Amino acid sequence: MAELRPSGAPGPAAPPAPAPGPAAPPAFASLFPPGLHAIYGECRRLYPEQPNPLQVTAIVKYWLGGPDPLDYVSMYRNLGSPGANVPEHWHYVSFGLSDLYGDNRVHEFTGTDGPSGFGFELTFRLKRETGESAPPTWPAELMQGLARYVFQSENTFCSGDHVSWHSPLDNSESRIQHMLLTEDPQMQPVQTPFGLVIFLQIVGVCTEELHAAQQWNGQGILELLRTVPVAGGPWLITDMRRGETIFEIDPHLQQERVDKGIETDGSNLSGVSAKCAWDDLSRPPEDDDDSRSICIGMQPRRLSGKDTEQIRETLRRGLEINSKPVLPPINTQRQNGLNHDRAPSRKDSLESESSAAIIPHELIRTRQLESVHLKFNQESGALIPLCLRGRLLHGRHFTYKSITGDTAITFVSTGVEGAFATEEHPYAAHGPWLQILLTEEFVEKMLEDLEDLTSPEEFKLPKEYNWPEKKLKVSILPDVVFDSPLH
Repeated sequence: MAELRPSGAPGPAAPPAPAPGPAAPPAFASLFPPGLHAIYGECRRLYPEQPNPLQVTAIVKYWLGGPDPLDYVSMYRNLGSPGANVPEHWHYVSFGLSDLYGDNRVHEFTGTDGPSGFGFELTFRLKRETGESAPPTWPAELMQGLARYVFQSENTFCSGDHVSWHSPLDNSESRIQHMLLTEDPQMQPVQTPFGLVIFLQIVGVCTEELHAAQQWNGQGILELLRTVPVAGGPWLITDMRRGETIFEIDPHLQQERVDKGIETDGSNLSGVSAKCAWDDLSRPPEDDDDSRSICIGMQPRRLSGKDTEQIRETLRRGLEINSKPVLPPINTQRQNGLNHDRAPSRKDSLESESSAAIIPHELIRTRQLESVHLKFNQESGALIPLCLRGRLLHGRHFTYKSITGDTAITFVSTGVEGAFATEEHPYAAHGPWLQILLTEEFVEKMLEDLEDLTSPEEFKLPKEYNWPEKKLKVSILPDVVFDSPLH
């Protein structure tokens, strides 16, 4: 629950802060936390005439057991830049994804050289409607929703990322139902006593624009949005009343920019969380003791912590743009450090009471399979052509990580190093993690046969595709199948 008040107004009295840990800096006055002060300083630089903006604040702070991870969301009135086709708008800034306090109450203090907390705060620019005297507060709840995802998953966001929301951002009838993320055009990175903070701006987009970002890359679509004033313009301002996509406004953008970009660059999307499953058809599935059939019984075998962390790292980093694509060796620990696409998770391992491996990682052997059956829901299946055309034909890999079971499917091309699937044994599994190696010739054949996946209006479930010569079967199934205990 949140309340709206001027940022200068005193909030509810806070209890004493937790004692700082051994690595924490000396305690500061809790009413003026240094991390909060540093971000306020950047806001004051940008809005010197608005020292006390309206602010949505969490009544019960997250570190006191409240539901909202962001302590505050400040809301400023930005006059835009008429000469640069930038309209007047409301500018929202979050406080809480970075370390505001430095005393370990929310984020572990790790020093000043790295990121502060998760290393970023969110911003959002919403076009101001005529006669609107106060900023709408729904963007604050949207930012809280994204923050909950970050805190719960410990996955960070990066510029160019996309968020599939599948609902109008303001709960209206708007076509703006998804988000891209980019650097805020005005707010500069801030060095706080607890590390560096950058500002990532949420940009509302239509479904067609999200799909284009998935098929190509988020940065490319953001650049197109910047060139269309009514779709965002230079500062990428979200207009919830926008009724046309950039491809309807300028039909040439799809063919001349997006299609050509996919052909030239491929896709930067290296994987998705999805409704998916797989079966080993090499042996009858009635054998409950056969670890090659992962969808038997009420409790499917689970990925080890190392496998899960490797999959998450693969999803985070995507492909190193200027190097040969590599899947980390199965028995290596995740390497800390930054990469081109993603910052690493703050967790060293996912092995915990809720995600501990049932089978020790070292005791699971890698198995070569003769025949496999892949299962996807319609939304996940519709991404298979993207996986094949935008990733594998460019020598890359693509991973589906199940959200309804402990399962993963990684497609790899012959140009990917470190995979346990090979040309001699193209189907291989390590526990419930399946890798499928596809040659370029087979990818082209699959693209021809899967052409109707791109026409969902003509699609009827269930749908099956079969390549008996390759001993591979793919089924597109209703969502309800994956919601059953077997999956």
